Amino acid sequence: MQMQNRLNSIIKKVRGYHPNPDINKLREAFEFANAMHEGQVRKSGEPYMTHPLEVMDIIAGLRLDVSSLVAGLLHDTVEDTDTTVEDLRDMFGEDVAFLVDGVTKLSKFSFNTREEAQAENIRKMIIAMSRDLRVILVKLADRLHNMRTLKYMSEEGQERISQETMDIYAPLAHRLGISWVKTELEDLSFRYLHADAYYEIAEKVASKKRQREMFIREVITILNDMLRENNIRAEVTGRPKNFWSIYRKMREQQIEFEQVFDILAFRILVPERVQCYEGLGLVHNLWKPIPGRFKDYIAIPKPNGYQSLHTSVIGPYQERIEIQIRTSNMHKVAEEGIAAHWLYKEGKAVPDRDDQKFAWLHRLMEEHQDHEDPREFLESVKIDLFHDEVYVFTPRGDVMSFPMGATPVDFAFAIHTEVGFHCSGAKVNGLMVPLKYQLQNGDIIEIITQKNQRPNKDWLAYVKTGRARTKIRHSVQKEQRDRSRELGRELLDKELNKRASTNVRAWERAGNLTKAAELCKFSSVDEMLAEIGYGKTQPETVIEKIYPSQARINATKNDNSESRLGQLWDKLVHRGKTGVVLDGIEDVMVQYAKCCNPVPGDEIVGFVTRGRGLSVHTRECARITHLERERQITVRWANEAKSNDAARRPVNVRVYCADKPGLLGSISNSFTQAGVNISQAQCITTEDSRAINTFEVLVNNLEQLKRAMKTIEKIKGVYKVERT
Repeated sequence: MQMQNRLNSIIKKVRGYHPNPDINKLREAFEFANAMHEGQVRKSGEPYMTHPLEVMDIIAGLRLDVSSLVAGLLHDTVEDTDTTVEDLRDMFGEDVAFLVDGVTKLSKFSFNTREEAQAENIRKMIIAMSRDLRVILVKLADRLHNMRTLKYMSEEGQERISQETMDIYAPLAHRLGISWVKTELEDLSFRYLHADAYYEIAEKVASKKRQREMFIREVITILNDMLRENNIRAEVTGRPKNFWSIYRKMREQQIEFEQVFDILAFRILVPERVQCYEGLGLVHNLWKPIPGRFKDYIAIPKPNGYQSLHTSVIGPYQERIEIQIRTSNMHKVAEEGIAAHWLYKEGKAVPDRDDQKFAWLHRLMEEHQDHEDPREFLESVKIDLFHDEVYVFTPRGDVMSFPMGATPVDFAFAIHTEVGFHCSGAKVNGLMVPLKYQLQNGDIIEIITQKNQRPNKDWLAYVKTGRARTKIRHSVQKEQRDRSRELGRELLDKELNKRASTNVRAWERAGNLTKAAELCKFSSVDEMLAEIGYGKTQPETVIEKIYPSQARINATKNDNSESRLGQLWDKLVHRGKTGVVLDGIEDVMVQYAKCCNPVPGDEIVGFVTRGRGLSVHTRECARITHLERERQITVRWANEAKSNDAARRPVNVRVYCADKPGLLGSISNSFTQAGVNISQAQCITTEDSRAINTFEVLVNNLEQLKRAMKTIEKIKGVYKVERT
């Protein structure tokens, strides 16, 4: 009865915005989902059906069509019951079946890592949403309700899901312009990722609630009187910014809560576009504007269609306040995003390729095919979704948006892949600039190309867009693969001459190269030669497939073999415990990369170096993404490494804090209490009474490091703690 009442209240909401909803279809979907999920419960102990109903309610809040509402009710039936997509197609139509399939995880496939599974699920979702945007809207509704009930998950699950939400789903909501969903997802994720900081900000915001409400009323009164005197009809509102935006400002500016001045945002809604600019002039005449804080998103809208004027001023009592000015129609788009103007109402759920608001979506869809490595794919998606924009012009006057910090190389690849490949220089506003120049708002960019120019590996250090990074990396990897194939051919030729008195060319004529590649399970001769060149396959292993006995006899005569990796592995294997397992061999001598200093508990990857053994990096290491993927191998920590007190690993931790007496001692004491030893420390004070303290500490494992960092974050006067 309770769920029936909930369904009825949602249907009432749907009738409030939909001209003629198919209520029978909604009730049929509810009955079917209820039957399929019968006996299932959520981690909270509630009947499972409460979740699909709440997802349906959020979808109704987005004012979507009946097919989307039905998909919300049925979205877990394929994944969690015996229902198939074909069943849904037969009962509820192609539209609903496609939407449910688009949000269903690839749970029936096996993946090597959780990261790979995450990448493939997001890849599938992006492909589906490029065909029908309702896929992502249903998925956002599902994720929002899951975040609202995340307290029932394990601590590890809370952190993992919140990080994915912050990395992928909140930026997607932002890209689609649905600000209320974005804001709630950010604050919910913030609560679980940085609980202490979240509750501290919540408490401080609440403690000044009465004072803040009085200030908001006063500012609203002043603005209303001013606008009325100038014959402008307007609606003025004020609110504190969401917790995550306050925390992000504190971290970026390294300040404490009390120093965040523009914590309040006011909004002025006017009937006509021209009145936005009239209102702006009146505000600037009333209060002094803060230089560099004005943005005109009406003349140059954001890529998601958002339009508004933003300005920050010194308001009453010398308080900094932010004011946004826009029309009521602009506000509708700002709050509801794509759902405000889009086009299931016209029977169209696919955005036009020429619609600039969705150019980013088509780019994501087209470029997913370039990523074989799940790490590369996730990195590209995060870069393209989660950034502040800078707006620049082509020589013809077209506006293009890029991530803050983007360069002319990013611009070149955005114009066309071939322009990026042959980019040799750039002019900004008519003047030559370095390729690492960071684009600024309003720049006019012109790319200079040369036929013989090719992508440079150094470009990866400063490009910002996922497209540029992917294209450069693939080009560099192709060149490296070509070189490795030639090197592999030389190594095999040398070994053949020594062991079997023949050469690669003779093998080629006799068909032995192809035969050896097949026997070694390679897809082609080129792949086999490249693997030899990379050092992942030994030439003698290939030769033994064709001449097993002769190769062994000659190998005995040539104990001083110069096989490039043969001796290396002889040296590496069985040389004492390192804590790293490679294909079941635990006694491998390795070097830990100093660029990321991996510790037991980190996700790690091995890189076969040329002549220096195996280098172990964290999977998050920025450097590993630039290294040849073919030379990367799977490694993991041995079980004893995670609890071996004797095998402590060095890690660098940087603490940004106020320059106050006793604070350094509190930080040091926190390390000691966590069982972490400080081996080196460097403390620098700045002119604005702040301190940057860099510690080299020795830790047993990742959990110990995290505990120490969380303890330090709670110390009053500490702005930010990071692993470097």
